Amino acid sequence: MIGALSRNLLKGDKRADRVVPPSGFTANLTLFVSGAMAFLAVFALALSLASGRVADRWASELARSATLRINAPAEQRAAQTEAALRVLRQTPGVAEARALTLEEQAALLAPWFGPDLPVDALPVPQLIEIIEDEPGYDPSGLRLRLSAEVPGAVLDDHGRWRRPLVDAANALRRLALISVLLIGGATAAMITLAAKASLAANAQVIEVLRLIGARDSFIAGAFVRRFTLRTLLGACAGTLFGMTAVLLLPGASEAGGFLTGIGFQGIGWVLPLLIPVTGAAVAFAATWVAARRKLKELS
Repeated sequence: MIGALSRNLLKGDKRADRVVPPSGFTANLTLFVSGAMAFLAVFALALSLASGRVADRWASELARSATLRINAPAEQRAAQTEAALRVLRQTPGVAEARALTLEEQAALLAPWFGPDLPVDALPVPQLIEIIEDEPGYDPSGLRLRLSAEVPGAVLDDHGRWRRPLVDAANALRRLALISVLLIGGATAAMITLAAKASLAANAQVIEVLRLIGARDSFIAGAFVRRFTLRTLLGACAGTLFGMTAVLLLPGASEAGGFLTGIGFQGIGWVLPLLIPVTGAAVAFAATWVAARRKLKELS
C-alpha cells in the first residue's frame, strides 16, 4: 500500500487532488512551518559543520605545538635561552624550536595591554615556540632534562588549553545535531496537527466519499500527497533562503575567530539540499499515520 501511495505521489491523481481543499489555514500553516523549519535546519547544519571544523583544527594545531617559557633574571636570560634551544634541537620529536622576538611577544600581549607596551623595559619572560614532528616528543623526559640544564624553563604543551576548547567545540557540534533532530520532530508534530485538522474539517466530505465507495487508502493518499507536496514546496523555499543567508555571512578569518567561520565548504554545500527531501519524507510518514488514525476515528 505504501509503495502504491509513493507512486501516486510522484505521478499525481487529479481525482484525489479534489478531495483536499487547495487552500485554507492548514495549507498556509504547512507551508509556513516547513519553510521556517528548513531555514532553521540550514543554520543548525552549518553550525554543526563549522563546529566540527573548529574542533579538528584546534586539535591538530594545538597538539603539534608547545611553548617554553624562560623565567630568569635579565642577565641570565640569553644564556638560558641558548641552552634551552640546544636541548630542544637535540630532543627527538621536536621538528623546530625558535625564540620569539620582542616584536612577536609584544604582538601577543597587545590585545590585553595595548600596542605601546614597552616589552624591553619589563621583566617579560622569553618565549620559545616548539613545533613537533609526527612521532612527537616525551614531555616528561623533556621537563626533567630542562630542569637539570635550564632552571628557569617552564614547558607548556597546551594540553590544559587544548582539551577544553576541543571538548567545547565537539559539544557545540552535538548540540547543533540535536537541534536538527528537534527541528525534524517539531515539523512532524506540526504537520500531523495540520493533517488532523484538515481531516476533521472535511469529515462530511469523507463520509460522502465513503458512501460512493471510496476506500480509506484513496482518501488517506489524497491527504498524504497534498501535505507532502506542500511540505516539499515550503522546505525548498526555506532551504533556499537559508543557504542564501549562510552565503552572505562573513568568511572565515583569523581576526574574527570562530564567529566568521560558520558556513558550508566544498561538498558541504550539498548537504542542505537533502533538507527538503527529508522534510517531505517526514511529512509523508506523519500524514500517513495521522490520516489512518483519523479515518478510523471517523468510521
